[in-house]
Amino acid sequence: MSTLTPTRKPTEAGNNHKPLLVARGVHKFYNKVHAVRGVDFSLLPDRYVTLLGPSGCGKTTILRMIGGFETVSDGVIELDGADLENVPASRRPINTVFQSYALFPHLDVTENVAFGLSLRRLPKAEISAQVTAALRMVHMETMASRRPQELSGGQQQRVALARAIINQPRLLLLDEPLSALDRKMRKEMQIELKDLQRRLGMAFLHVTHDQGEAFALSDWIIVMNNGVIEQQGDPETIYRRPANAYVADFIGGSNLIAGTVTECANGVAVINTAFGRVRTACAPEVAVGRPASLCLRPEVLTLGGDEAIEGTVSHTVFEGSHWLVEATAGGSTLQLRLSDDAPPAVGSSIEVGYDRARAWIVDRTLPVGN
Repeated sequence: MSTLTPTRKPTEAGNNHKPLLVARGVHKFYNKVHAVRGVDFSLLPDRYVTLLGPSGCGKTTILRMIGGFETVSDGVIELDGADLENVPASRRPINTVFQSYALFPHLDVTENVAFGLSLRRLPKAEISAQVTAALRMVHMETMASRRPQELSGGQQQRVALARAIINQPRLLLLDEPLSALDRKMRKEMQIELKDLQRRLGMAFLHVTHDQGEAFALSDWIIVMNNGVIEQQGDPETIYRRPANAYVADFIGGSNLIAGTVTECANGVAVINTAFGRVRTACAPEVAVGRPASLCLRPEVLTLGGDEAIEGTVSHTVFEGSHWLVEATAGGSTLQLRLSDDAPPAVGSSIEVGYDRARAWIVDRTLPVGN
């Protein structure tokens, strides 16, 4: 009798592992709209991967092409080395958890979770065992007889997850699964999702526009913009070493101080900015003669320090664990994240410095709309 159990142990980071899914040169056209523009990426079989980007950037379209709900205009998507082009959605070992959960309102929790197995006409005893295991996996075994309308949003999400994983797919797709939940429930479900993925040892591909959600969940993040991949990597690299100004601005909001690159070699550049002549590590696209910016996260800026510049405080916002202070300095509007109990007063003069070891230079690809 089959029960729902982890299929493999997660591999250690850095180990060589054959990709589960590979996308090469994938395009999607809707008449004259070029929604996805030649993306390339791969997924390992036991990782939590997030497609992150603003609305309309193509991330959900990619998810739908993988799931078989949209055709690929050009390029190839392979699962376990096999081209998915002619494989209908119902035959792909892939399940999707939708934003709306899509539970059947006339069925109780047990019947919703058992639905796919019932269609396959498995023995009732086997279905019962698998449903029990799946509900236990998502901590919903005590609510097996309830209808969806009797459940909270988070509980409905757990039922949708149980229904998706009970067939033990090779890949689970999650399309903005937490967007309908309140902030507290989103935080709780992030922990639940990551824990579930680790226990199952299954690949999850998650779509979201929420940077915090992506960082809380992901082993690997793919940052998208206008149908292309701007950068992909582990969360720490994406945050600390953004590939360009778009990623730096979209991920957590960086202070981008425009400047001129005068030297660049071996991953280190020299840029002239309002902070003076700064030598520090740089993104691969940075080059002499190309527009660039000094990237300083709000927590990298300090009050005072060497080579500080004068500024004026324009706003202060209390965010619980810290103060966010906005100041005008060196011709730019800068944000500082300070842990001080009493921030500088609005209108006061301050000296703005930075932690040189955490500075980074990026190619100045401006965010969309700027």
